[in-house]
Amino acid sequence: MHTLRTCRFAVAGLVLVATVGFTPAIAGENSPTVVELFTSQGCSSCPPADKYLGQLAQREDLIALSFHVDYWDYIGWKDTFALPESTARQRRHGRSLNSRYVYTPEMVIDGIVDVVGSESVEVEKTIAEARLSTHNTLPVSLMAEGRDHATIKIGQQSGMSSADVWLIEFDKEQTVDVRRGENTGRQLIYHNVVRNIRKVGSWSGSATEIPVDLAAIREVGRDGCVVIVQKEQGGPVFGAARLQFASTD
Repeated sequence: MHTLRTCRFAVAGLVLVATVGFTPAIAGENSPTVVELFTSQGCSSCPPADKYLGQLAQREDLIALSFHVDYWDYIGWKDTFALPESTARQRRHGRSLNSRYVYTPEMVIDGIVDVVGSESVEVEKTIAEARLSTHNTLPVSLMAEGRDHATIKIGQQSGMSSADVWLIEFDKEQTVDVRRGENTGRQLIYHNVVRNIRKVGSWSGSATEIPVDLAAIREVGRDGCVVIVQKEQGGPVFGAARLQFASTD
């Protein structure tokens, strides 16, 4: 396990899924749990967690995302997917969770607890425990309207803190040949790789709608996006939704 400073994070909530075609999003009986892995191509402890995330990404009851951080770039290999926003996100959630340091590979579940990402037994246990949380009760959907547009819809609910609305774009799978650093000579496969993170609005209890330009996301080759409604400045996720483009589109 590689450690640095403050860390932690994850996402969960009511998740509605649609594929570009587009099939209307339908909520399941239980809200899928969103799992976020903080990882780096320059971290020798990360490949087992990266592989495990690929398994989690296949499960319908989960939304699994891979956030690449940039603070290990100095040790010999610059991570090709690292985003300063991913590092900032991990540290922000670390402060919310009173974490003493950042580390990779870290998985944060539902924004309320973290676990070492390569320890599959502990991850499964943590996911099961996180499902008992009552934070992720806010109705959220991400519905496509034709090919080029979508709308984020957030329901009305009282008694909750104000929240930030984040839009996260991802690639379903990427393969990297690492030529330097701790993973020299290894070919690494990554799943649901986060490529862009941006705040697109706020929520303060009232029903809210936010437009999304899918054409711009498609133009840069992304495979889908996730919306996360999360307590301001980090903390529990109140709701989330996913829109994955059909592979034939």
